[in-house]
Amino acid sequence: MLVILGTAGAGYLYYQHLNHNIKKDPLNIGDEKDRAAESKANAAGQKPLNILLIGSDARDSAENQKLGGAKDTFDTPARADVQMLLHVSADRSNMSVVSMPRDTLTDIPKCTDPDTGKTYAAETDVITNDSLGRGGPGCTVATWEKLTDIHIDHFMMVDFSGVVSMADAIGGVPVCVDANIYSHTSSGKGSGLKLKKGTTAVKGKQALQWLRTRYGFEDDTDIARTKAQHQYMNSMVRQLRENATLSNPTKLRSLAETATKALTVDNGLGTVAKLYDLSKELKKVPTGRITMTTMPWEYSGSSGRVVPRTSDADQLFRLVREDIALDGKDKKKSTTAVKASTDPAAADDKIAVQVENGTRTDTTGAVRGRATSIAQLLVGKGFEEAVADSSTAPIQATTLVRYPSADLEGDAQRVAKALGIPTSAVKKSTSVSGVTLVVGADWTTGTKYKAPAEDDTTPTSADALNGSDTTACMHVDPNYVW
Repeated sequence: MLVILGTAGAGYLYYQHLNHNIKKDPLNIGDEKDRAAESKANAAGQKPLNILLIGSDARDSAENQKLGGAKDTFDTPARADVQMLLHVSADRSNMSVVSMPRDTLTDIPKCTDPDTGKTYAAETDVITNDSLGRGGPGCTVATWEKLTDIHIDHFMMVDFSGVVSMADAIGGVPVCVDANIYSHTSSGKGSGLKLKKGTTAVKGKQALQWLRTRYGFEDDTDIARTKAQHQYMNSMVRQLRENATLSNPTKLRSLAETATKALTVDNGLGTVAKLYDLSKELKKVPTGRITMTTMPWEYSGSSGRVVPRTSDADQLFRLVREDIALDGKDKKKSTTAVKASTDPAAADDKIAVQVENGTRTDTTGAVRGRATSIAQLLVGKGFEEAVADSSTAPIQATTLVRYPSADLEGDAQRVAKALGIPTSAVKKSTSVSGVTLVVGADWTTGTKYKAPAEDDTTPTSADALNGSDTTACMHVDPNYVW
């Protein structure tokens, strides 16, 4: 989908016609309470960009049905089979991409269809790609914000036929396999991808097959498919930047026509001019500073589904949220960053604080009376409405202060400051009804909190791939070699 951004500069070609090609949908159709806070600006006043890229499996047209197969699903609600969060740093020096496996179980918030007004109730522990069928891409955006607490500025969505037409227009995307592959089983499963060992420039239907291949890559899972998608995306970006034929006006015109027809975007990106402006921002990032990752995951029982690997996934999301480069090449950030406006805190004696004991771990019980001790500590510091909540004992590795809505963010930050808890540990959460201090397993004794040193390295479980890596080659399952 990045190819679309790279070709949006053809704004002089049939400007109004191209604008009419672009389909638009609301950015976020979830509840306002589930929205993540806006990204903070750096010292220069620049803000990062977060764009959700969505690949739809819609079979709502003859062309999409032909490409997608599965006749029994014709004209049923589309699913978000590809989901990638693209983060562009505030200074435009680097870009990070986080993929969520299609088979991830997560919580989907309440969403309201903007066309019909139908409201879909919130659901827990459901497969993430179902979010698209609950009112459109705005529900997929809402699901990502709820899970990651990362504010999403835009989305871009393309369907089967869009992938095919874009691959044709760009002239092919080089991909690599380490053996001859034929993704096909005797029971009819598989994408139908058939390639010889080595590098092939895939186009049209073959490009779609590559992006959809599960049976034949590595261990035949959705995780392997995600790695293949990363290889494709990296190669496509390099192809766009290196392909001199894009300076040919005729080919550029064709590419612009194809790109705009393939797209559904949020209203904030709904013109060629806006897409062109975005493409200029993306082009500032060197290929060598693009990092592709997969959300750290673990299997959920024997279902074959996966869930976020809590500590590693949380770390990856924090790095993106705090605009820390995933390639580890960040320059030291200024400590005088411009902060987003926060609702002023109430007087200390007017701030209601629930204190929970989160000192329990997988191997040890909770430290008895810990919530009461810290609530009393807060009262002694002037927070007269601080009380211990003994009704819950969560597992929390590091101490956090949670708040449910923007009007309580200032109060939450004031509580954190009084206890020496870093602002990075102050989190918006719809699971609490007021300012809530969760005393973690890192603060089991004493009255002075010592924040653990934060690890700003990308978890190895994120399986990072650099954008300039031309050696990436998918391993083929021997059972699918021909």
